[in-house]
Amino acid sequence: MRIIRDYQFVDDKDRGATAAIGNFDGVHRGHLSVIELARSAAPDAPLGVLTFEPHPREYFAPQSPPFRLMGSEARASRLEKLGVDALFELPFNGNLASLTPHAFAQDVLHEGLGLSHVVVGADFCFGKGRLGTAADLQRAGAELGFGVTVAPLMQQDAQTVSSTAIRTALSDGQPGTAAAMLGHWHRIEGPVIGGEQRGRELGYPTANMSIDRLHPPAFGVYAVLIDVLEGPHKGSYHGAASLGVRPMFGENKANLETFIFDFKGDLYGTQLSVALVEYLRGEETFDGLEALITQMDSDCVRARKILGAL
Repeated sequence: MRIIRDYQFVDDKDRGATAAIGNFDGVHRGHLSVIELARSAAPDAPLGVLTFEPHPREYFAPQSPPFRLMGSEARASRLEKLGVDALFELPFNGNLASLTPHAFAQDVLHEGLGLSHVVVGADFCFGKGRLGTAADLQRAGAELGFGVTVAPLMQQDAQTVSSTAIRTALSDGQPGTAAAMLGHWHRIEGPVIGGEQRGRELGYPTANMSIDRLHPPAFGVYAVLIDVLEGPHKGSYHGAASLGVRPMFGENKANLETFIFDFKGDLYGTQLSVALVEYLRGEETFDGLEALITQMDSDCVRARKILGAL
């Protein structure tokens, strides 16, 4: 998959693409339907996805709490697995934010990227002040010469499948509900970072990962699936993970600590992808280390049983 970040300098082989447009945070089932519509709209054209980095919400409200379900690298990896040929990941900045809806359609979609067809969700808004609607885009496409398909919003259990609904499910400790809307397990991806090595001292060495800039799921312990994405230990594993601020030790910066079952090896700096499968319990403070270890033993027994049944 090729990644294009400047709409004013696009290679001829990437022009004429059909593209799904949106933020694609989480790449959930609603996003998949938009991408599949783009694929079927022009099967012989390159399949593209047009998105923005940073997320416009981050640009306009940089001090707001983290809300993203995935970072840009994880999003790109997911889109590549879906067979996307070109990811148009445009820098969202003052110049782009100031374009009127018609200027965005003309300067970016038509003249810049040279798209032949675009697909958007029914709730799509674009241009300065988010004043442009999907209907406005259809009118602009008819004028400028590119096709526009508007995808209906996907419903599940009388609820619209959306990144917002998925965040709510994760905050409520319901990763299974989130996975049903995503079409895949919610994953936290990134490098293994250094920790306090308390887990090693307790007999539970963990791979620690930052959740900075990501929406924090409910704090607590999860049964997890782990993919080691590189290096000599590359492969898939089962485990249990603690997500939170470690109140028993007085720490307050949230991260993810994953214990990989039946694993020995050094993973520092290695890229991991950890899927949250089932929420086992919330964060707790214990009377002492023995009580903590007993609970961790119980957590791992439960996690092995849950993951073994998948």
